[in-house]
Amino acid sequence: MTIARVPGVMLRITVEDEPHWVTLRLEGRLAGAWVKELEDAWREADGRRSGRPLSLDVSAVDHVDQAGEYLLALVARRGVRLIATGVAMRDLCRKIEAGWPHSATTGQ
Repeated sequence: MTIARVPGVMLRITVEDEPHWVTLRLEGRLAGAWVKELEDAWREADGRRSGRPLSLDVSAVDHVDQAGEYLLALVARRGVRLIATGVAMRDLCRKIEAGWPHSATTGQ
């Protein structure tokens, strides 16, 4: 488990390393320096998953900045399944699955 703290802001990343899958569960704000924390945790989990599916659960995330959105889009394009509940996070995940970021940056 990784816990990153700054006054008033916190991101918690819990790694569930199960025999048949790996899930990263996020709680808090995916913004600023904590985007790098998630990237590091994702790369570490991806390297250890040994062919098991990898999921990223953003159901308990209450804010995502632009850098966080970009990282979520990157991990989704690399085959990570995004899990979300709540209107805002489901909408963000749908936007990402539809091809965020669009056009010039991706060539779509």
